[in-house]
Amino acid sequence: MKIALLGYGKMGKTIEHLAEKAGHSVVYRSTIDSSEGKLDEADVALEFSAPEQAVANIVRCFEHRLPVVSGTTGWLNRYDEVLKKCESSNGSFLYASNFSIGVNLFFQLNEYVAQLMEPWKDYQVEIEEIHHTEKKDAPSGTAISVAEGIIKHLPKNKWHLDNGDDADSIPIRAERMDDVKGTHRVLYRSNIDTIKIEHQAHSRDGFALGALLAANWLIGKTGVYTMEDVLRLKNTNK
Repeated sequence: MKIALLGYGKMGKTIEHLAEKAGHSVVYRSTIDSSEGKLDEADVALEFSAPEQAVANIVRCFEHRLPVVSGTTGWLNRYDEVLKKCESSNGSFLYASNFSIGVNLFFQLNEYVAQLMEPWKDYQVEIEEIHHTEKKDAPSGTAISVAEGIIKHLPKNKWHLDNGDDADSIPIRAERMDDVKGTHRVLYRSNIDTIKIEHQAHSRDGFALGALLAANWLIGKTGVYTMEDVLRLKNTNK
């Protein structure tokens, strides 16, 4: 497949390396300052830019009738706007807070554990996430997705950053450390014990390979999709 990369930071470069290794070609690259190649030659776009650029990049793909896979976080307050634009353009769009196959299986495990924990009121749930110091948004989009999965099954209706004693809210602790690719933990604590599930990324390759899988899957489709569609995980925890 012929790929357009919108955003050419560490993630974009990792995608390019693995794409070319798999026999795909990158025909367009863009950063905030420059672009190279021809967007219209691409079969699909992979958008990993910055929160302030994401919506414009995605809409541009719709205007070029180009399927777009986006992994940029920090812009989801405009998600409904993008969905409407996709629908009106008869476009193809897939967003994920995390494209790692392992993380998406972790999402499913997270919901399953939340269902099991629902009757046991002595346990208090919290989320921890650790990323590299260059990550701009906190909490991570992945941590927010984890919180949303828990909210489906426990008597919680929101999340908040750092500690707090709101019984209706899930606390998320966000930490930034050098050279951490991404660690997410869900903890259920009681006075007696603690139950913990965790996903730890060892490299960016898992994210990039998942994004390439999603991009290849999206070509030829119309509508809005998620990694649950790509991995056929729909209704696993219903």
